[in-house]
Amino acid sequence: MDNGQDFLVRKDNFANTSWQENSIGKCLPGEVLFKIDAFALTANNITYAVAGERMSYWQFFPAEEGWGKIPVWGFAEVIESQVDEVSKGSRYYGYFPMATHLKVQAGRVTTGGFSDIASHRAALSPIYNAYHLWRPTGEDIQQQEARYMLFQPLFATAFLISDFFDSNQYFGAEAVLLTSASSKTSVSLAYLLHAQGSVKVLGLTSPKNRAFVENLGFYDAVYSYDEIGDIARGPTATVDMAGNGIVLGELHAHFDEQLKYSCLVGATHWESRPGATELKGVKPELFFAPTHGQQRAKEWGQDVFTSRLATAMKGFSATADAWLKVEFVSGNEAITRCYKNLLDGQASPSVGYILKP
Repeated sequence: MDNGQDFLVRKDNFANTSWQENSIGKCLPGEVLFKIDAFALTANNITYAVAGERMSYWQFFPAEEGWGKIPVWGFAEVIESQVDEVSKGSRYYGYFPMATHLKVQAGRVTTGGFSDIASHRAALSPIYNAYHLWRPTGEDIQQQEARYMLFQPLFATAFLISDFFDSNQYFGAEAVLLTSASSKTSVSLAYLLHAQGSVKVLGLTSPKNRAFVENLGFYDAVYSYDEIGDIARGPTATVDMAGNGIVLGELHAHFDEQLKYSCLVGATHWESRPGATELKGVKPELFFAPTHGQQRAKEWGQDVFTSRLATAMKGFSATADAWLKVEFVSGNEAITRCYKNLLDGQASPSVGYILKP
């Protein structure tokens, strides 16, 4: 077996990257070897890096000291298997490193997939450890897979946030304001909140992305980051996808007692993470989607949960032709450029990047 290659980033400087050869070796009993075909790269993956230590994202795919492998969602083909129920040549969707290959320890095998039960992943959320057998239907399978990679994890997060707000009567808010309004998670959440129709949906974005956000039709009003003082001070909840401490402080100061709930989700603006500054008003609460997802699956039943999520995502995906262009990026050098553009905030919100190592 030829060596594979891993894309590594320095944990103390995400702009410092390297492709490193990885000796694969033959599979031992119970192991499965994937050749990674394609994965999506979005601002969400930068969040995984920012929260890598605090939320154990680096633990999924360990690397040498000081370096990390950023997790991504994608598709891979089984090229070797020492598990009877997992066939060579079968295709799976799941959580992978930015790399050419991944070897896993297969357990909890069913007709629909299996989990990686390797010891370093045992204490981590089962949602991230599951690999799902992919059986595509219909035409244009490449486009179908691309949208699934781009939207499935982000839309699932948005679906759970919208359910969380709805089940808590929006904490008494009459409007919900989303930062990083052009990000795919925010766009997904705006779509769901708009469809629910219970609150006004406000977006906060950069001037260069403002037209894109306004043209989506999911937001009732859109503001740039320098217009926070212009937002009406009615009962409002915020969902912070950016992780920018300065912006979060300005929002808390602006709404003060009118801020009914402050929800922290992502950290796409990695260079401006919250510091020790005292925030006015309510204390921000971190939303961890896997925990809420496991709770809902238990309450509703897994089949009902999966069906509701799939129905909602189908409706959202149908809107994508109007605002999203899928761009395929192949080769290690091109992947590095794409990653750094995303890290620097240069990627267009109207483009979804599918990377093929």
